[in-house]
Amino acid sequence: MAQTWRILVTRSRQAFPTEAMNLLEQSCQVTYHTEDKPIPKEDLLAGIKDKDGLLCLLTDKIDSQVLDAAGSSLKVVGTMSVGTDHLDIKEMKSRNIRIGYTPDVLTAATADLAVALLLATSRRLLEGNKALKTGGWSSWDPLWLCGPGLSGSTVGIVGLGRIGEAIMCRLKPFGVSQFVYSGRSKKPDHVENGAKFVTFDQLIETADFVMVSTAFTEQMRGLFNKEVFDRMKSSAVLINISRGGIINQEALYDALKTKQIFAAGLDVMEPEPLPTDHPLTKLDNCVLIPHLGSAELQTRGLMANMTVNNILNALSGDTEKKMPAELN
Repeated sequence: MAQTWRILVTRSRQAFPTEAMNLLEQSCQVTYHTEDKPIPKEDLLAGIKDKDGLLCLLTDKIDSQVLDAAGSSLKVVGTMSVGTDHLDIKEMKSRNIRIGYTPDVLTAATADLAVALLLATSRRLLEGNKALKTGGWSSWDPLWLCGPGLSGSTVGIVGLGRIGEAIMCRLKPFGVSQFVYSGRSKKPDHVENGAKFVTFDQLIETADFVMVSTAFTEQMRGLFNKEVFDRMKSSAVLINISRGGIINQEALYDALKTKQIFAAGLDVMEPEPLPTDHPLTKLDNCVLIPHLGSAELQTRGLMANMTVNNILNALSGDTEKKMPAELN
């Protein structure tokens, strides 16, 4: 097929699975960002001009300024993510630009990571590793590096969507006594699978472990603030795999520093990357990992292939070729 479609990719070719990029290049003239880091805004504005499609990531803010720079040629934006809060969706729809994303394929990987982060945080694994390496392990004491266990606990899930449901399924064998969840509405019985629908206030007051897996909207920014931390159990562990903006990080720092809550584990934060001198990095009871939710080779391969096919199918003009996942 002749290379007629012009695509901008906001990372270097090496940042993506080879198979997916080979597929894209078979049908398109592809321009890659040349560095293995987020594309600067000025380079994005210059590179998007006259392109038919854009392949972007969570770190790329695609707003009206970028769309203006693209001009009328831009027909599709494919983001290699399930989250779309970096996209000005309303503006894209007003310009008839189709949007592809990657739901579902990362559910299992993200749920696995959430459980790993919970265990690393509650069982204080990083503290133990640090003590071993620095000579802090001098003897065995009954209460040294103890943390709360899952057996007999109440786990609260903020957002019982696909990922929240998958987290619950993975935690059940640990002997959790009760699952509660909050959200916009009660889920069907087969989704609840024994979990109890409660208000957000009830959840934070009763849960021993609070798992944040909800889709993020600007209305939820700073939902976890000082007042919320004041109402949580002092033994509670907070895990966030949603978006960093849902937590007021200054309030979280104070809550952890003063032992208002026991610990927190974050896969997402603001900004990303988090500065190495950020106050949260100084706390032993805060486990921070660099947005690794879908960081599994098989999952990233599926995400890349879905993103490429979203773009190719949108550009093909063939009404029989539906985008694998279009945001409507």
